[in-house]
Amino acid sequence: MSAIVAPDVETSGAGYAARFSGAAGRYLLDVQRLAVERALEGLAPGTLLEVGGGHGQLCESLGALGWDVTVHGTDTVCETHLRRLHGRTQPKFLLGPLERLPAASCSYDVVLAVRLLSHVPAWPALLAEMCRVARRAVVFDYPATTGLNALTPLLFGLKRRLEGNTRTYSRFPRRALRRECARHGFVEARVVKQFLLPMVVHRTAGGARWLQGVEAAGRAAGLTQLAGSPGIYRADRAASRETP
Repeated sequence: MSAIVAPDVETSGAGYAARFSGAAGRYLLDVQRLAVERALEGLAPGTLLEVGGGHGQLCESLGALGWDVTVHGTDTVCETHLRRLHGRTQPKFLLGPLERLPAASCSYDVVLAVRLLSHVPAWPALLAEMCRVARRAVVFDYPATTGLNALTPLLFGLKRRLEGNTRTYSRFPRRALRRECARHGFVEARVVKQFLLPMVVHRTAGGARWLQGVEAAGRAAGLTQLAGSPGIYRADRAASRETP
């Protein structure tokens, strides 16, 4: 039996980075970056902890916006991968478990997690930790249960055959995320949906421009925001809520 690899260790490696190579990968990362930037709108840049962020996909863009970024990882290999793959940014690194982040309460203005929550079985505990550490807001992505993503249980086998190295993941109804955040004193501030079509479609088609046009039309028509996935979810601490 093979050992279970922690989700952030897997996403920090070169094999995972290869999933975002080529035209399709660049397009997917660009859409993700813009969605995160939209989710952060209205928050003055300050300190930001990216939990499980050893993949370094957002370090440069967040730094360019003025955020003082610290990347968290559960293993020293995450830092090694971060330095090798994204050496130019050289963000600060924080080592510690997901279930007990090694940071004081309210010690970072924003706590961010991308490509993580849906791969953590005890996700409410992780979200609770993120809320504990965040002074102003938590931001994370989540696969929706609506739109074409509702077909995930039926189509996952096909997705795995097409992508080869895809992972299982949990999907979330938005009300469940809203409820969990509220338990820790956070209120939903903004949700930004990324894609109307499943991401595997873009990977399989090599980032075809006409599919990007379909996505642009879906955003313009409001269809992506209505039925797209994954979403970038932002919740603000109720006591110090800022207007998005």
